[in-house]
Amino acid sequence: MSRTPPRLIAATTALATALVALPLTALSASAAEPHVDNPYAGATQYVNPSWSASVEGAATRADAALAAKMRAIKTQPTAVWMDQISAIAGNTAGNGLRFHLDQALLQKQAGTPLVVNLVIYDLPGRDCYALASNGELPATDAGLARYKTEYIDAIAAILADPKYQNLRIAATIEPDSLPNLITNISHQPCAQAAPYYRAGVKYALDKLHAIPNVYNYIDAAHSGWLGWDSNAGPAAKLFAEVARTTVAGFASIDGFVTNTANTTPLVEPYLPNSSLTVGGNPVRSAKYYEWNFDFDEIDWTAHLYNLLVAEGFPASTGMLIDTSRNGWGGAARPTATSTSTDLNTYVNESRVDRRVHRGAWCNPSGAGIGERPQSTPSGYPASHLDAFVWIKPPGESDGASSDIPNNEGKRFDRMCDPTFVAPKLDNQLTGALPDAPLSGHWFEAQFFQLVRNAYPVIGGGPNPTDPTAPSAPTGLTAGTVSNTSVALTWTASTDNVGVTGYDIYRGSTLAGSSATTSFTATGLTASTAYSFTVRAKDAAGNVSAPSAALSVTTTGTGNPPGGCKVIYSANSWNTGFTGSVKLTNTSTAPLTNWTLSFDFANGQTVQNGWNATWTQSGAKVTATPVAGSWNVTIAPGATVDIGFNGAHNGTNNPPTTFTVSGQTCTTS
Repeated sequence: MSRTPPRLIAATTALATALVALPLTALSASAAEPHVDNPYAGATQYVNPSWSASVEGAATRADAALAAKMRAIKTQPTAVWMDQISAIAGNTAGNGLRFHLDQALLQKQAGTPLVVNLVIYDLPGRDCYALASNGELPATDAGLARYKTEYIDAIAAILADPKYQNLRIAATIEPDSLPNLITNISHQPCAQAAPYYRAGVKYALDKLHAIPNVYNYIDAAHSGWLGWDSNAGPAAKLFAEVARTTVAGFASIDGFVTNTANTTPLVEPYLPNSSLTVGGNPVRSAKYYEWNFDFDEIDWTAHLYNLLVAEGFPASTGMLIDTSRNGWGGAARPTATSTSTDLNTYVNESRVDRRVHRGAWCNPSGAGIGERPQSTPSGYPASHLDAFVWIKPPGESDGASSDIPNNEGKRFDRMCDPTFVAPKLDNQLTGALPDAPLSGHWFEAQFFQLVRNAYPVIGGGPNPTDPTAPSAPTGLTAGTVSNTSVALTWTASTDNVGVTGYDIYRGSTLAGSSATTSFTATGLTASTAYSFTVRAKDAAGNVSAPSAALSVTTTGTGNPPGGCKVIYSANSWNTGFTGSVKLTNTSTAPLTNWTLSFDFANGQTVQNGWNATWTQSGAKVTATPVAGSWNVTIAPGATVDIGFNGAHNGTNNPPTTFTVSGQTCTTS
């Protein structure tokens, strides 16, 4: 994945002056404020006048309606990228760091904190996997020495100037660095860069944390990069390892920023449950998601936060999400959940992310501006969000779509070429926009697209669909219970427009739908415990949170006499393993619609499986036959083979107890 620095034209004095809210007060006479938990809380953010000038220039070349939208966002705050040593003082590509800090002082209103979003981006061997944003420093000892003395030390010296002590500097630390050490370490340039990434990030954290008004946010990729458990857990461990090498330890890192310069959606509104079963398989197993539980950045930030805290980071750790280009609005945006029973069709018709593949990172066609920058966004408590930010200024290219000679160290990456059939994208065209300039340079055609496809729409107009989900159903109750069915009722949900129906889940499997507040689940097994939840939906396809779960046990003694036998084996390597289960029906009657359950003892996780539908909640793993498959019924004396791929943390003891439909099996 490539993240790209902005190349902004110099702002005019008139525009810079126009952005001044109030005259600058005498800051030097006051003491710097103490370091706070969330620097964005109660604060405004710095508006880069150079970016605003680029937006105004584009507006003069747009039709009246589009120009109005552009001008409506030209005073939105965007980050300042320090992508070269020369950028610190200022170069032909843009103004230097002191210029922006001085402008921030002019914008700061008395009594209101102001945050300057600053990107630290010049590691030795920068962007080791993609080519479009390669940098000026080699991954060598000499490159690291220059990074420390000519780059980080120079930036720190400016930020430590007492003149700027009442600005809050939120530093995004080295996009694409540590995440590449998780997924691309086998790539030779990344293997070579690895020690310099660790040492450089440590040095930056130490130098910047020592300045009280600087807040360090480590880049943490995005859900389509690190969301898999096999990537997420190691990433959290790596972040913790680097933190422990710093002088201040975990305190040197204030939080993490995700989706930097990427277009992964904030929320997938029509795919709220990655474990939902469609066509006998969980939605996350669809080709587009490849078994990744995290479909969007709200999923990823919540997932990452829990992993970080488990590794020792404090509960006060905050998250930022770059929403500058992840809106995915416009005519191509879905307006409801698909009704298809084919898994891949269901996902492709429901997802708002319209890229051909989640790995398509370069100037993606169809992207739009997302949520506007704001502090402490509500509605996502599990994500522990400090703010939505625009780290990637909309309209800055991700990379050139053809080879362009340059003196910036940037190279031609075929992922930016719209004619390239990319093996990394399942042999599909990249979906990149044509005629793109070098990374970070102003790409006006892309900016036009981003404004047209903004979601929420720009300028206060109506959004394409009703964005409000119904309330969660309450009062879920069981009525008549038999050995094969359960009658369910619940209290109606409310909605700003109207509830159109309800989906009823048996565990993570969709049992059926109802237009009323009642439903009878059938086809159940006698003397078996089931968990039911209900979700409400509206005409726009919005789906509510689930109701509280209701546990019901069917009546009767329907388990066949005799029992079951399980033989479990595991083949382990590094942090992965394959689990194999032989399940034998040792009874004298057929075993139909069986449910196999067991608990892991060492935190192992199931990644994907075969010959059954596999689900996991905490330590408990459950396998059920795929509806209509060959092993729905196990004849007396017959054996079925099922299995899965999993991950472990170095200890992989086998489960000790297995049950089938509530009955304990013998093991060997």
